[in-house]
Amino acid sequence: MTYFPNVSNIHYKGRQLKNELAFNYYNPEEVVAGKTMKEHLRFAVAWWHTFTEEGNDPFGVATKLRPWNRHQGLDAAKARVEAAFEFFEKLGNPFFCFHDVDIAPEGDTLRESNKNLDVIVAMIRDYMKTSNVKLLWNTANMFTNPRFVHGAASSCNADVFAYAAAQVKKGLEVGKELGAENYVFWGGREGYESLLNTDMKLEQDNIARFFHMAVDYAKEIGFDAQFLIEPKPKEPTKHQYDFDAATTIAFLKSYDLDSYFKLNLEANHATLAGHTFEHEIRVARTHGLLGSLDANQGDMLLGWDTDEFPTDLYSTTLTMYEVLKNGGLGRGGLNFDSKTRRSSFDETDLFYAHIAGMDSYALGLKVANRLIEDRVFDDFIENRYSSFKEGIGADIVAGKADFTSLESYIIDKKDITNQSGRLEMLKNTLNHYLLEEAGK
Repeated sequence: MTYFPNVSNIHYKGRQLKNELAFNYYNPEEVVAGKTMKEHLRFAVAWWHTFTEEGNDPFGVATKLRPWNRHQGLDAAKARVEAAFEFFEKLGNPFFCFHDVDIAPEGDTLRESNKNLDVIVAMIRDYMKTSNVKLLWNTANMFTNPRFVHGAASSCNADVFAYAAAQVKKGLEVGKELGAENYVFWGGREGYESLLNTDMKLEQDNIARFFHMAVDYAKEIGFDAQFLIEPKPKEPTKHQYDFDAATTIAFLKSYDLDSYFKLNLEANHATLAGHTFEHEIRVARTHGLLGSLDANQGDMLLGWDTDEFPTDLYSTTLTMYEVLKNGGLGRGGLNFDSKTRRSSFDETDLFYAHIAGMDSYALGLKVANRLIEDRVFDDFIENRYSSFKEGIGADIVAGKADFTSLESYIIDKKDITNQSGRLEMLKNTLNHYLLEEAGK
């Protein structure tokens, strides 16, 4: 069966005003900064939003009545595999990602769930043999089922902790079987509602114990994927332990986990934490812990995770600026943890949405590379902090200064002269680069 009969393979056609099913800026073989766009961007399709999300919201039922959802149970799961690999082939994305329950239905017991998973994993493995697409990362859904009402690794119930451990054990085995380059831990309910009934120290200690167990088991089975933690604030827990990049990094360093884990950062999660995406990426790369990215965007007028496809060119440019400064994403990639709007319910809209995201990041990559090559921000920043290159500033940086020497230096100075930060000028320069590249 063909699930996308109205769509042919998507190709790069260059800049055009007519909105066709084609890439305007994403040319996978074009070389930018010594690597092809395909190597830089490493795009992944998210199984959950693309093949299982149906357009439900708190006020309405499904609007996306997909042809693969005409079936039930394992038959529906098998149909999704068929649809997914047709989609991958036509879009040309190099990677995909999934949660365990995205690809296979849960059973009444973990044993039954694992049997269902085995059937679908075998089917995916067979499709991958004749496909160019690879598994960027997989993960375990430990937030949807009511058993996780109080959390998973942070649960007050030891049976839930045990269930979560066994579920991740299976996830690591699946990741190894399918050749996953990463494995993600997303603590969807690892947090608390009130301190009145919470032992915060025990919960965080238990999460750390859980992660160390995962590291040990991955070594035991020879699964060498990069481990990633995905920070997220607010949703669904009011006080989440992985609130943002800085909080998560502090946790990793406190429990001696920072040599095993990096961060998988999401743009919409940054928004919910009160940060920009580039801020979160800068924090992670400053600590050498930037692992992978979930490419989406939120709505600044809405206070929840809207998971829109990324089309904000300022954000994609500044994101790729940080990625290039990091030397790339290594084994990570750009996963479209994004969903079409409820009103965009046609299967073809899935292609338009991914094309928009891929073009936006391709243009962002090119602009970011030019900004770096021309040292637009580097030269300005270097000059702005030049007082730390000589004299008393150099002594501060070298650790030669103390409060006494600094007092002696400054106590009789009559004037301190600051220089303008010229933020408006820099923003205008960014506009110039964006408009010039987009107009080529």
